[in-house]
Amino acid sequence: MTGAALTDASNTANTADVVVVGSGIVGLGAAYAAARRGLRVIVLDRADAPIGATIRNFGHLCIGAQAGEARRYADASRDLWLRLSRDAGFWLRESGTLVAARHADEIAVLERAAVDGGIRMLEADELLRLAPLRADGLMGGGHIETDLQTDPRAAASAIVRHLARLGVEFRFRTAVTAVSGGRVDTTRGAITAGGVVVAVNHDIDQLLPEVAERVGVVRCALDMMRAAVTFRHPLSAPLLTGWSLVRYGRFADGDATAALRERLHAERPDLAALDLNQMYTQLPDGTLIIGDSHATSTAPAPFQPEAAFAALLAEAEALFDMPAPRVLERWQGVYAKASKDFLIDRGDEGVLVLAATTGIGMTTGLGLAEENLTTAFGWTPAMEGTP
Repeated sequence: MTGAALTDASNTANTADVVVVGSGIVGLGAAYAAARRGLRVIVLDRADAPIGATIRNFGHLCIGAQAGEARRYADASRDLWLRLSRDAGFWLRESGTLVAARHADEIAVLERAAVDGGIRMLEADELLRLAPLRADGLMGGGHIETDLQTDPRAAASAIVRHLARLGVEFRFRTAVTAVSGGRVDTTRGAITAGGVVVAVNHDIDQLLPEVAERVGVVRCALDMMRAAVTFRHPLSAPLLTGWSLVRYGRFADGDATAALRERLHAERPDLAALDLNQMYTQLPDGTLIIGDSHATSTAPAPFQPEAAFAALLAEAEALFDMPAPRVLERWQGVYAKASKDFLIDRGDEGVLVLAATTGIGMTTGLGLAEENLTTAFGWTPAMEGTP
C-alpha cells in the first residue's frame, strides 16, 4: 500500500483504503496516519464514542520514563500529540513530570537515571514550590523534562472531531464480526478495504481469540478516582512517587531499583498487594486524578473493593499538604496486558493488529500506529506540514 488511494471506488459507502477497528488512541493514531497520506479511512467502533482506556487514564504522557522500543514510540507520539493539540484545539501542556522522593533509595534510582540526561534533580525546597506537598519526610526529587499532560476525556473527543474534518468517516455503534484481507464484516454490512488495522486493545480476545491466546493477552483492571482538592498552589505537572519508579522501564532495572522495591514491599505489603502506582495529575478545573491499583485477570470482576480507594485516599492525604479530598468520581480502568509491551501482529494479508499491552498506551499509541502502519503498508513517511 502506498500513500495514494488504492481503489477507483473510494467514494462508495462500503469501500475504503484503510478500515480501522477501534477508536481508542491506537485506532485514532492509525486513522490519523492514513488521513495524513490522503487515504479514505473508515473507523468502526461498537460504542458511540471512545469509552475505554483512552479516556480512563491520568492524561499523563510519560515519555521520559520509557526505555527501548517504548521510548522510540513515545518520542514519535510526543510530536504527534503536540501537532494534534494545536490542530484539534484541545488542552495539552509541556509540563514535564515531577517525582517526589521520600527516601534515600528513591533519590539513588533517580540519580542513576539522570546520568543519561532529560531528568533534572530537585532539592526539596524547589520541589515544594512546584508541588503542594508536605515538607516532612520529603528528601527531594526530579523533573522528567520531556513529558506532556492532557485531559484524556477532552482530548479523545477533540481528536475524533478533527479527524472527521480531515475526511475520516466514523461509524460508531457498529460491531465488527470478522476481519480478513480486503474485507471487514460488521453488524451493518461488509466493507471492502485495502488495509485493515485492528486496534481493540484487550477485546482482541473477542475478535481474534487465536492472536490473544498466542500472545497471552489478559486484562489489567485499575481503581482510579477524581477528587476536589484545596491546594496552597496548583500542581505544576503530573507527580510520580517511589511506587512509580519501580514500574517504568527507564527506572525498573538495576540494584538500586531492586533495593527500592524490596523496601516498599516490606514496609507496605498492603500497598504492594494492590500493585500500586501512586501518582497524580491535576486537571485544568483544579480537580485531582488519584490512582492507581492493578489487578490482572482474563475477565476482571466489576466490583471494586472500597479498601483500595481508602488506601489511595490515605496515601494522597499523607503526601499532599491539604485538607481531606472530596471524591467526585470513581472508576475502573481496563487495559490489555501481555508478556511484551506491544502486540504487533500481521495476520491475513493486509491485516495489522496493534495494541499497547501495558499501561502506557496514551504515551506510545500514536507513535506505535504511525511507525507500524508505515512499515506494514509500505508507506513513505508523512511529510511535514500535512494535516
